[in-house]
Amino acid sequence: MERQSGNGSGARGAVKVRPVRRRTDRNGGTLVLIGGACEPCGEALGAFLRHCNALDGGKIVGITTASQDPAGSAREWIRSFDAAGATHVEIPVVARRDQAQDRRIVRMIEEADGIFIGGGDQVHLVATLGGSRVDRALREAYANGATICGTSAGAAALTETILAGGEPDEYGQMQDLHLGPGFGLLGFRAMIDTHFTQRRRLQRLFMVIAQNPETLGLGIDEDTALVVQGHLGEVVGKGSVTFVDGRGVRFDNADECMAGKPLTLSYLRVGIVGAGYALNLRERELEALVRARRDEAAGQAGLEVLRSEGMEEAGGRVKG
Repeated sequence: MERQSGNGSGARGAVKVRPVRRRTDRNGGTLVLIGGACEPCGEALGAFLRHCNALDGGKIVGITTASQDPAGSAREWIRSFDAAGATHVEIPVVARRDQAQDRRIVRMIEEADGIFIGGGDQVHLVATLGGSRVDRALREAYANGATICGTSAGAAALTETILAGGEPDEYGQMQDLHLGPGFGLLGFRAMIDTHFTQRRRLQRLFMVIAQNPETLGLGIDEDTALVVQGHLGEVVGKGSVTFVDGRGVRFDNADECMAGKPLTLSYLRVGIVGAGYALNLRERELEALVRARRDEAAGQAGLEVLRSEGMEEAGGRVKG
């Protein structure tokens, strides 16, 4: 993991993402990535319940390690799932790294139809579970077709690279910007920022993508889910998902921003995807536009033009 001060003084360079092994279109389960503050009976959490058949007996196993109070958070989520109509929910308390090695919890994850990861601190979550038996069980469950849902920090941790800090805390003090490895279930060099519109995090994501232009930034609003199957992510819920692609940037002063200067960018691609639309993560574009281009190309490839003899004799002009 790497840290870089974001307080505007004494910075020595931009934060860069270390190269990671990419996972893109590998077959696996479903990811339900929620931007936080999801309502128990809302469409975002409902997408997770549907995909793991939780309303008809599907088993959910929860992980609340990211919370400052994992046991208290577990009790709250049990009540929320009860209110939503889920009939089989278990949340073992995993507060320490030694507990993440418990084989009994591994068996629970192996038998689950859906695994839910609650919010809190994504850095603490990955540090506690990363490389443990629970981490490996989570990856294997996803590869075997389970539905994995993360909300807030739980969603941010499911990417190859996690983002945290780089903004004022509740006391107005600027936090260090943190970029580090996540669980890597979502590939495509994607990075997730949650509570996106509500906490006005667009500028932070712009700066990080400017420093790491190959990374795909995904800003997910509260009570909103990006439901990913393969290379497609459908937006469900109250808000939208903002995607930021810096591969075409022609100018940026991202390094200077670490010393407190305002950000300047040109040719940054930004899009917003609302409920009912799908984002093609491989192409970093709306799936509707990708399909339209594909259909147009197929039509041109199969185009056959017949001309009359009169046109050919007239050098291509139509005789009157």
